[in-house]
Amino acid sequence: MRLVRFAAAGEIRFGHLEGDTVVPIAGETFTEALAGRERGAPLALSAVHLLSPVPRPGKILGIGVNYAAHAAESVSFVNTAKPDVQKWFNKQATAINGPYAPVHLPKVSAQLDYEGELVVVIGQHGRHVPPERAMEIVAGVTVGCDYSVRDWQKASQTMLMGKGFDTHAVIGPAIVTLDEAGDLNDLEIATFVNGERRQDGTPRDMIHDIPAQIAHLTAAFTLEPGDVIFTGTPAGVGAGYDPPRWLRPGDRVRVEISGLGHVENEIITEPASTARIG
Repeated sequence: MRLVRFAAAGEIRFGHLEGDTVVPIAGETFTEALAGRERGAPLALSAVHLLSPVPRPGKILGIGVNYAAHAAESVSFVNTAKPDVQKWFNKQATAINGPYAPVHLPKVSAQLDYEGELVVVIGQHGRHVPPERAMEIVAGVTVGCDYSVRDWQKASQTMLMGKGFDTHAVIGPAIVTLDEAGDLNDLEIATFVNGERRQDGTPRDMIHDIPAQIAHLTAAFTLEPGDVIFTGTPAGVGAGYDPPRWLRPGDRVRVEISGLGHVENEIITEPASTARIG
């Protein structure tokens, strides 16, 4: 199953992606949509606007420096070498963004960077889940880009501020169930900036694999349906170049994962309209 969330004819709904069509399904929440009961006539994919498949995750969690080559290139901006213990951060719920939506270059920084990642979406509650049962609580996987504001990240001991900016947690286009995704270790992750290939990797290169990540997280707190886990990025981020290659307005970032699809986002200057009180 490929679960999507889309806008069409003034409504926002969930659906099944089947080739070039979307079949609407019952349910107004992510948990209800997982039941997958079809309701409504198929729509052409070209006639709908795909949104983030999870509208507002309760938790957006990311593991840092989880690929050895990326750990090596990250010493200058996260002050760590290859970690023996998992290093986690969270992105705010307001960071969630759709697969093809604009991404903001913040008003307060010019050091915007990309991190293409495999993203895990949780489908069941889990606490103290052993590694051998970890995938039982996974609804599916999707494509993501963990946008990072490097100067703010470096200034915050927990990376919290540099990782949580609005629009900086892109996921989509669909949540692909594990039976359809196949062996996750064989998936190929690639990131392009303006058509230039910057990142390559597979989950096989992870320091801490997905079951180990889920076991570690659930040792501390409950994972719930709709929670989102960014599982780490391969080498090739902009901060790893000398000099760094920060993103600029007009740049297009595309992340592809074999069998899952792609996300592609244009970088835009943060609009003045983001300022608000109340």
